[in-house]
Amino acid sequence: MYQVKKTVLQENYQELQEPSKYKVLLLNDDYTTMDFVVMVMMVVFRKSLEESQKVMINIHKNGKGLCGIYAFEVAETKAAQVAAMAEQHKFPLKCSLEEE
Repeated sequence: MYQVKKTVLQENYQELQEPSKYKVLLLNDDYTTMDFVVMVMMVVFRKSLEESQKVMINIHKNGKGLCGIYAFEVAETKAAQVAAMAEQHKFPLKCSLEEE
């Protein structure tokens, strides 16, 4: 009886996989201010001022910048928070998700 339970548990355990991770990227535009992007990085992604400024410069120079890597549900929530803040402040700031 014990062997059967142990085998079933091992089979179920082997079927589990790590959830996919997603990169959350902010996209550059011609209207959103650099200060607003830094604020979003600090508020939504909990980055320090220095790290937020580095990401903002990267976005400005390269067209997009990595904000963080999260499980899908967390990444989706972060993107929704960015969209809500941008809409509230009347900026066209966009966020995208890419599977890692």
